[in-house]
Amino acid sequence: MKDIHELYEDAVELLTQLIETPSLSREESATADIIEEFFANREIPYSKSDNNIWAFANQFDKSKPSLWLNSHHDTVKPNAGYTKDPFLASTEDGKLYGLGSNDAGGPLVSLMAAFAHFYGKELPYNLIMIASAEEEISGKNGIASVIDQLPICDLAIVGEPTLMEMAVAEKGLMVIDAKVHGKAGHAAREEGVNALYLALEDLQKIKEFEFKKVSKFLGKTKVSATVIHAGQQHNVVPDLCEFVLDVRVTDAYTLEEALEELKNSLKAELTPRSLRLQSSHVPEGHVILKVGEKLGMQTYGSPTLSDQALIPYPSVKIGPGDSARSHSADEFIYLNEIHDGIAGYIQLLDTYADMLTQTN
Repeated sequence: MKDIHELYEDAVELLTQLIETPSLSREESATADIIEEFFANREIPYSKSDNNIWAFANQFDKSKPSLWLNSHHDTVKPNAGYTKDPFLASTEDGKLYGLGSNDAGGPLVSLMAAFAHFYGKELPYNLIMIASAEEEISGKNGIASVIDQLPICDLAIVGEPTLMEMAVAEKGLMVIDAKVHGKAGHAAREEGVNALYLALEDLQKIKEFEFKKVSKFLGKTKVSATVIHAGQQHNVVPDLCEFVLDVRVTDAYTLEEALEELKNSLKAELTPRSLRLQSSHVPEGHVILKVGEKLGMQTYGSPTLSDQALIPYPSVKIGPGDSARSHSADEFIYLNEIHDGIAGYIQLLDTYADMLTQTN
């Protein structure tokens, strides 16, 4: 069995390979090959669907609860602010630089190292490692496409950069297309009903809008108007004004509930583009909350979106790295964060096993 230092060296080597292999969302086949090779070299059986890869740490036992480990291997496009080659893994002053090093390469390889540590061990739960694709775009060929191929889980641990703190709730996202209808007329005469002016009434309400329910961890659900369009000619009163609402929904609401509350307050026709990206939270009394308390982990609500939004089971977000570095120029992760991340995941999974055993 490998010790933490050996697991760490394997993880850094894997992360170096991933950084130096471009894997923009929908273009992750090469990094999927690398992850397959990681499992194959350790004689760990795995399954693959599109660019999602998963493996079981032990023989599946339907009498046991299941625990998912999940992180993603796709990245955003490098932004124009990079001064370093985004596809070159370079180390300076204890930092490993490269696109995807922090989001979410560090959490991914740390989870995979912890999974390798537990592979073949007897556990009171089924442990499944899932390296998913298309997370950065919440794509339909990402984790959402394989959920039906996996056992229902009692808990998913989603690897994202959280400074190894435990995000127990996450905001969902709903984008709404709004339409306000008026009546066309000549601008020089008092004709028609100006859809722009009608929309202004709704936009003023949106500016001041406050949802009724407030989340313990995430605070208020927020709606913002972000795009507007009306009219084609300067001399024609517009009969249609269209605008877009960005709604960041806390765990106090489902997307459907938040939509209904907006519909009851606005005159515009509201059509959500999607109801997929739900908010998430861990139910009170869940074992993972007791584990976090025992380990002295900080808990918080996360404003950023992840694969949690597409996982229909209780989940937490934990990982090495810092969310503030995600999508930034010259992205990096501290090497000691990877080492501590592996150790932290192992301790978390061991403690979870102990607590499950005590309660059964």
